[in-house]
Amino acid sequence: MEITYNAIGTIHTPFKTIEDMPIQPSGAKGVKGEVEVFQPYIEALKDLDGFSHIYLLYHFHQANSWKPLVTPFLDDESHGLFATRAPKRPNPIGLSIVRLLTVSGCLLEVENIDILNGTPLMDIKPYVPNFDHFDATAIGWLQKRGKDVEHQRSDDRFE
Repeated sequence: MEITYNAIGTIHTPFKTIEDMPIQPSGAKGVKGEVEVFQPYIEALKDLDGFSHIYLLYHFHQANSWKPLVTPFLDDESHGLFATRAPKRPNPIGLSIVRLLTVSGCLLEVENIDILNGTPLMDIKPYVPNFDHFDATAIGWLQKRGKDVEHQRSDDRFE
C-alpha cells in the first residue's frame, strides 16, 4: 500500500550539517529554531500558543536507506532499529518535543531543537503531560547509556 504525505512547513535551525548536531532535544537545551508553516495551514495554528511544548513530526530528508540492525550514537553494539531512535528508518519519520516560545503568523519560535536545518515538517501536535507522560519502568539497552544523551553529538554513521 502506498501512503503519501505532503510537508506542511519547513524547520529552520542552526544545524546546517548532520555532524555535531544534538541527537535528542535534551542535548539541545537553549538552542532556538523557527518552524515555518505553509500558507494553507496557518489557520490550524489557532490556540497553539496556549501550550508550552509541542511535538514536531518531520521527514528525515537526508536519510535514504535503512538497515534492520544499527549501532546507535549511545552505544558501541548493534541493536534492532526499532529499539533505537536512529534516523535511517523504513519510513524516515522524526519526532521531537520542543518548547514553544511564540506563535507569530506562520512562524513558531521554538527552543531545545535538535533537527537539521531545512527539514520538511509533517505535523504539529500539542504536548499534554496528562496524555503523554508515563513513568517508564524499563528503557532497555539505554539503561546503561541514556544519561549520556545531553553530551552526545551526531556523526556520519547514518549518512
